[in-house]
Amino acid sequence: MRAVRYHDHGGPEVLTVDEIDRPQPAADELLVRVEAGAVNPVDTYFREGSYPPGDLPWITGSDVAGVVEETGADADFEAGDRVFATGLGNDDPGTCAEYVAVPDDLAATLPASVDFETGAAGALVGVTAWQSLVDACDLEPGERALVHGGNGGVGHVAVQLAAATGADVTTTAAPEYHDRLADLGAETVIDYAADDLEERIEAAGAPDAILDHRLDDYLGLDCRVAAFDADVAAIGNTDLEATFPNVPAARGKALTVHHVSMFNTPDVAAVLERLARLYERGDVEPVVDRTYDLADVADAQEDVLSESFLGKLVVVP
Repeated sequence: MRAVRYHDHGGPEVLTVDEIDRPQPAADELLVRVEAGAVNPVDTYFREGSYPPGDLPWITGSDVAGVVEETGADADFEAGDRVFATGLGNDDPGTCAEYVAVPDDLAATLPASVDFETGAAGALVGVTAWQSLVDACDLEPGERALVHGGNGGVGHVAVQLAAATGADVTTTAAPEYHDRLADLGAETVIDYAADDLEERIEAAGAPDAILDHRLDDYLGLDCRVAAFDADVAAIGNTDLEATFPNVPAARGKALTVHHVSMFNTPDVAAVLERLARLYERGDVEPVVDRTYDLADVADAQEDVLSESFLGKLVVVP
């Protein structure tokens, strides 16, 4: 089978399409014929060696949607099942391949009405948004949510998930995405570069839950605009020490800051099962911006960091 691997850590140029043997599923695994995968910034961190995964060479990719080809003896699925999964590419070889062995506790059934590209696009980002808003922030109907970077992979799903809970949603994004984010459920959409960003967030109402993708840049702002006893879910930062000066302000408002990662989700399959129902009903619809062939995964990993778009980049073998 074809698989996109890196034999050394480095930039996108280290990715090669190799011909390798099809994996054999372990007792608790599914062999999935890949119909679609997705590209995430975390894939580039593994590839660069910031968070080294398993022994090289290593297959890249965290998300998959496809059809079960065969199962291990203890796996709770059957051949022919449509599934989607996430959390690979770290402890387990990744998903940018024609087939992948998936631990069954990282997979859930993909409803027939949800296409494979949407399933792959909504796996990692859907679990991250769920962990942030539902599990960490305990977002409730009628509360207010602030989602920084609403056009991003996690952001655009988080906007919809928050709206689906019955919360009032404020989000930030470049102006070209405002109309689309309003269509996805945001009550208020604000230019993240606006000079009066803080005042405009405050005018929309103090948020009870904040999803922050750049904690080192925005924690100070979060502290000033948040409601008392609010929750902040942090899914990204580049300089954690830069957040330290804001700790007294966070303490003054009794804010709780949760450091969230899809990879520390206690039960990935259970979250995917709930997301599948939301996707099936159309309450949340992951957006696919564009697709790539396996031969173009290096371009996709470069684009996911360097280009602005709404939604997700998806790989179709």
